Parts: sequence; structure tokens; C-alpha cells
Amino acid sequence: MRCLAVLLWFAAISLRAQTPTPTDSTRVDSTATPAPPAPPTPEQKRFLDGLRTATRGVAQLKDGVSRVTRAGRDSLAQRRAGRFLAGLCGSGRAFLKRGRPRMVPTVYEDSAGLKARRLVTQLDTLIGYAPTCEQKAAGAPDATATELGKRMKSYDAALRDFRVAIGLPVKDDTSKTVKRQ
Repeated sequence: MRCLAVLLWFAAISLRAQTPTPTDSTRVDSTATPAPPAPPTPEQKRFLDGLRTATRGVAQLKDGVSRVTRAGRDSLAQRRAGRFLAGLCGSGRAFLKRGRPRMVPTVYEDSAGLKARRLVTQLDTLIGYAPTCEQKAAGAPDATATELGKRMKSYDAALRDFRVAIGLPVKDDTSKTVKRQ
């Protein structure tokens, strides 16, 4: 008799497991992701392509600044890093100037347009400082790298704000150095 009771109990459990549970249609799914942003228009795609080209120049400037920073107090290493920074300022400016004409901020509306305008202004600032960087980096690498670093931080903030405004994922800056303890 006990065997029959246990067998019926297991059968009832297995049948209950197979029946679907009713779903509450009024409950909001907590795992739902927001709707993806609309695909970019051809003009916006052109803006993003120009930004990609300009970002190559920004990466070169960041490389030059990091070389000066890594040189430390060694005068020979600093002089070499300063000359390298001067060269990277020249080649970085070429990428910045090539990408900038494609970046027309009026292709975005509302807050994204304001963020695009700020980003373009920061790029113009970097383009304007590049000739000064080329001239002064070999003679005063620390001062030049510091001034360029300030401009790069403003650019990074503008880029981050722009990416958030148009719905692109925001990436951490990969060129940040980790402090050793």
C-alpha cells in the first residue's frame, strides 16, 4: 500500500511539473532591454566615419603624451620622447584634419546635436594646438604634454557625452595608466 501511495505521489509531482504556469500579462519583464537606437542616416554615418578617422589622430596624440610621461626624469629619454611627440603631433593633426570636414554636427538634432557640436569644437581645439605641439614638444616635452593632456581630457569627456547621446556604448579609455603601489 505504501508503495502505491509513493508511486501516485511521484506521478502527481511529475504531472504538475509538466503543466505550464499561468503568466501574468500585466507584469513588466525586468530583463527587457531598451529599444535599440534607430539606424544612422547617411549623413550621420558620414559623421561617424569622420569621427573614426579623427580618432586615429587622437590615438597618436595620446601615444605621444604617454611616451613623455613614461620617460620620467631621464633627460635623454625625455628629449627623445619630446621629439617623438612632435612627430606624432604632426601625423595626428593630419588624421584630425582629414576626418574633421566630414563631421557636420547639424546632422543630429536636440541634445545629440549639442553634444556633436561640443565634440567638433574639442577636435578643432586639438587641431589648433597641434602646430604649437610640433614646435614646442622637442624643447619642452613636459609642458607640452601637460597642456595637450588637458585638451585630451576635454575631448574624452565630449566624446563620452556624444556616445551616450546617440546611444552607443561608452568605453573606458584604454590608454589610462594603472598606478603602481
